[in-house]
Amino acid sequence: MTYKWYGHYEREGRDFVITEADTPRHWYNYLFNDDYISFTSQVGYGEGFLQDKLGRRIPLVMDRNIFIQDEDKNYWSLFALPINYGYKDYSCTHSQGYSQIALTNNEISSKVRIFVPNDFKGEIWTVTIKNNSDKKRKLSLFTHAKTDIDDAYKPQGYNIARGDGMEDKNAVYGFFYKPYNTKRNLPLYGYMSSSKPYNGFDSAYNAFVGAYGDKQRPKVLEEKRGCSNSTCLVEKLTLALQNDLVLEANEEITLHFVLGIAFNKDEILVPTDAFVEENFKAMVDKYKERLEKVSIKTPWENFDKLMNYWMFYATDMGSRWARVRHNGYRDLSQDTDGLSLIDPELAWKRIKRILTYQYENGYAPRTFIDGSIKDRNFADNTVWLTFAVYDIVKELGDASILHEEVEFNNQTSASVYEHIKRSVDFLWNFTGLYGLVRIWGGDWNDCINYAGLEGKGVSVWLSIAWCLAAKELSELAGYLGLEEDKKIYLKRYNEMKDRIDEHAWDGDYYIYAKTDDDITLGSKTQEEGKIFLNPQIWAVFAGLNKDNRHIKAMDYAEKELQSPVGILLSKPAYTKQYDYIGSMAEKPGGIQDNGGVYLHPAAWKLAADAMIGRNDRVEENLKKMLPFDNDYFPTVGEPYCMFNCYYLDYHGYRAGTPGQSWRTGTNAWLVKSVVMHIFGLQAEMEGLKLKPCLPPSWKEASISKIFRGCRYKISYIKAEEGSLNKIAKIEVNGKEESFTDNIIPAKEGETLDIKVWLE
Repeated sequence: MTYKWYGHYEREGRDFVITEADTPRHWYNYLFNDDYISFTSQVGYGEGFLQDKLGRRIPLVMDRNIFIQDEDKNYWSLFALPINYGYKDYSCTHSQGYSQIALTNNEISSKVRIFVPNDFKGEIWTVTIKNNSDKKRKLSLFTHAKTDIDDAYKPQGYNIARGDGMEDKNAVYGFFYKPYNTKRNLPLYGYMSSSKPYNGFDSAYNAFVGAYGDKQRPKVLEEKRGCSNSTCLVEKLTLALQNDLVLEANEEITLHFVLGIAFNKDEILVPTDAFVEENFKAMVDKYKERLEKVSIKTPWENFDKLMNYWMFYATDMGSRWARVRHNGYRDLSQDTDGLSLIDPELAWKRIKRILTYQYENGYAPRTFIDGSIKDRNFADNTVWLTFAVYDIVKELGDASILHEEVEFNNQTSASVYEHIKRSVDFLWNFTGLYGLVRIWGGDWNDCINYAGLEGKGVSVWLSIAWCLAAKELSELAGYLGLEEDKKIYLKRYNEMKDRIDEHAWDGDYYIYAKTDDDITLGSKTQEEGKIFLNPQIWAVFAGLNKDNRHIKAMDYAEKELQSPVGILLSKPAYTKQYDYIGSMAEKPGGIQDNGGVYLHPAAWKLAADAMIGRNDRVEENLKKMLPFDNDYFPTVGEPYCMFNCYYLDYHGYRAGTPGQSWRTGTNAWLVKSVVMHIFGLQAEMEGLKLKPCLPPSWKEASISKIFRGCRYKISYIKAEEGSLNKIAKIEVNGKEESFTDNIIPAKEGETLDIKVWLE
């Protein structure tokens, strides 16, 4: 089976152009700033909402569509819906920060561009219409956004919003009260405004779509009457405008529409050409600055296009918006860690924001949403803080930033160093059976949520991850000259390592957990769930190297968990619920964490394999992850983004199809594994260390990175194809040089042209 692209890359991968609207499912793009996020598919489907500091949300856009009606009262969607209604020349260009959908129908060409400005509470649509005929055309343009600023409609429920037109602003608006940055309700306007005076509007959903209507066949178009200037009074809101147009032969016209949130009428904006293009250029410039600090070039051209721009963009999004559906704490922390490799200054701002939700005792919540901080009994949220802070400090080469003061969630404050110290201390004291760290209501695997609710069950994986955090904290303490702290955390690291080796080694690999009743999860003694992947990977990260156990565990996991689609998270899958596991065992076997191919840990494994020099495994597992590489198994999915999982061959029609796209830690960890471990660019306080582990088939590869104001342009050259990654010679700007531990110091403001020969 050959992978079907449904389009192609353009501009060296910056754009992905979808040329067939009928993709296997919606192919999305995400558009965002720090306060507002929107997403759209190749047919305009998607949502957009404003969010305050505690996750209170104003759902401005719940779906969108734009229609043209001609002089004969025929109408069609500019978003190619319904699919294949007769349009031609369709394309959807997804790029960083915007999407544009184009098509031609009935001798009328259209383009709709959607973007989110850098500092704005909403999104902007730019609609360009061209008359391709040799006669004058009279057209009506209908722009429509379904909205839930007045809450979702429920039959026999209450809707108490108001809506109306605003002629002086060329706008239709809905008025409602909601909390935003306060516990008290505030008056707000959700609005759609046009750059040209409207010829009609509707603010009542039933007036535009109809009580029995269809959003693809709205009442105003089916009845061929146009908008009715409907006000809305205690019924469901909508935002719709009608603009009547007269186009001479071959004439083109452009209109702009703002979908925005305002807290008083004066804030409602009327878009102009200058305003829109100024904001669009600023948004494009922002991503050019953010996303072009690192770029790679390998023999795999499509992989380069996926990584350059798209994975960096998705990592930026995740670092600010986590998984979008909620503000996951561990998710924000992990993605900020990945962001540190491409933009450490921005990552530092982001991690300080994340720290403000931490408790004063060091614990961190699962999420903040709907106006409150929610713990949800997960034990691991706090452990991720150290990893991100450690990598940012080393990328910047400045430990003094650890002294910066940041608030806790009760508004007391402490230094960043104190924040992460308390996080490590919290878990050191949060122990259960055998002195290991408690699993409580779940660790990284949310779905093992029954194992430790009584406070005795423990997570081996989290205990191993804690070891890495303690080791990194010890190193940070040393940079600050805190020798006593350095000794304490290194001593505790070794103590926890010993506990893990004594109580969690199963002969060939590490178990996963012990329940409140001391039942072992992830052991040969079990009928189901005999082995879990995560502890084996993290044993490499944390240096659990007693008798080379980290190597043995990885080898055993490779033998037991490898599949044609990718590495399995556990095996065998659970087939029934157990009172000590949780929702993991309620999922079908082979789905996500219940024995499935979960790509987030697969990205961890890339790093672990690289760390132990297994570049043949790096190549195989990387190929299995990529949606467009079918060397091992036919997969489908967007070629410009990554997913949380793949489904297996015994799942019938779902075989090889992906799970959720974009909203996954796969993105940031793929960035970290590729840049830090496969290309081997590892920040040290003295400079940039080179420790590559290139796949065997890459005879040459290169990477460019701005590091501490210095542009490193690194080319790797192998003597021959194969498992050769030992550095034999380094040339800098044409001159051979030797460096201690292959650490090349940064020279601010300079470009270093570095050639590295591998043997």
